[in-house]
Amino acid sequence: MDAAAAIRLARTRARLSKRELARRAHTSPAAIVHYESGAQAPTYPTLERIIRAAGWRAEISVEPLTISPEIAGQRLLEVLEFAEHFPRRPAARHLAYPMLPR
Repeated sequence: MDAAAAIRLARTRARLSKRELARRAHTSPAAIVHYESGAQAPTYPTLERIIRAAGWRAEISVEPLTISPEIAGQRLLEVLEFAEHFPRRPAARHLAYPMLPR
């Protein structure tokens, strides 16, 4: 989850307005708007302070970027199943761009 989504989730679950969250976190309402929209990314200490002001706790998790072959296979099956719902079109008779010589 990115910082914008984390702040928005913590604020909405705490049922706080952006203004009230800003007051509790000792920052400006404009800063909260920027962080929630993703226009600006807070530093981790700032993110932690904002999340804590909403009554939640922030943690960083470190996970590998690679996914297991089983999960990758499952995602591929989901994509292929989703693709089946799109209408089929006949193949183009000519290429939109000419082939480059090798």
